[in-house]
Amino acid sequence: MAFRELLRGRLPEDAVRSIAREVARRHDEPLQSVAIVEVDNWLSLPLVVNDHLFVKIISQRNVFVHRLLTAGRNLGAASTGTGGFFGGFETPGEMAAHEFDATEEMIGAGVNAPEPFETFVHDGYGVVVMEYLDGFDTLDARPADRVVELVPELFAMLATLHDAGLAHGDLRAENVLVVNGELYFIDATRVDTDAVEAARGYDIACALAALEPHVGPAAAVDAALEQYPDSSLLTARRYLDFVNVRPDHEFDAAGLKGTLDIRLG
Repeated sequence: MAFRELLRGRLPEDAVRSIAREVARRHDEPLQSVAIVEVDNWLSLPLVVNDHLFVKIISQRNVFVHRLLTAGRNLGAASTGTGGFFGGFETPGEMAAHEFDATEEMIGAGVNAPEPFETFVHDGYGVVVMEYLDGFDTLDARPADRVVELVPELFAMLATLHDAGLAHGDLRAENVLVVNGELYFIDATRVDTDAVEAARGYDIACALAALEPHVGPAAAVDAALEQYPDSSLLTARRYLDFVNVRPDHEFDAAGLKGTLDIRLG
């Protein structure tokens, strides 16, 4: 957590307040409250303004960290023999605009995501304003027996996204929200459209990695096989070792690969 805070950096309080005032002004309401959302996130500073507007502030430092992560991910993807497929950003405004567009695309594909209201640049910071999903949990915060109930829905949503020609690119348990028993995807990253098939295999590998600690390898693999052909699971298998070295995934890679080998014959 301390390392992530170092990378994310602390935004000046006056900058946060200025952005919150601008958000309220643009939504024709007085600024009544600003609450920083304490989540383990190093690519933006999330706020809730006036209890109903979810705001993500993206700094130049966040762009730099995203570039570092993108370079590492592309190197890891290349190690599988498929080449890298993650894209980066040059400015906070570009990064904010991508998040807005990616969220709109997910909703357009029929996937639950917070409604995006607007994106703009304020004093050099990229700003995204979305619907605040009150009372949400992240998937990894749910009890294991409740996660089991949601596994089929997660893979069904992911398959819906893929059927629309899209890929998430950063599917982790923290990027899957649960609200009133329904799943929502957030924080999709930029993926090279020329390599979307490889990115889909990576998405499946990330979903398996996110679920395995909560439901075990068999339940995760069986739910994936309900939505995807064997060939997609074989592609996902190639990415499991790469996903396993990422610091934001902790799972039994050997158990998943063994279960895939058994299921796929």
